Amino acid sequence: MAKQVVIKIDYLIEKYEVKSLRKLAEMCDIRHAALSELNNGKRRNINFGHIERIAETLGIENITEIIDFVEVDEEKAQAD
Repeated sequence: MAKQVVIKIDYLIEKYEVKSLRKLAEMCDIRHAALSELNNGKRRNINFGHIERIAETLGIENITEIIDFVEVDEEKAQAD
């Protein structure tokens, strides 16, 4: 099995009671499209500036609340 970094956008929206992905983007001053791509696993390059802004905006001190490292099917990982 391969490993993949996942940004837990849906988890953050629910936990911090942000109304939507668009609202989170607005709050963090990050393009909605960029957050959407991260959320859907379509963006492979992670902008750590975005992670920092999310953490600062939501008052997060532990990066594992934002990022997870999960096992994925190797065929799926290669296709991405």
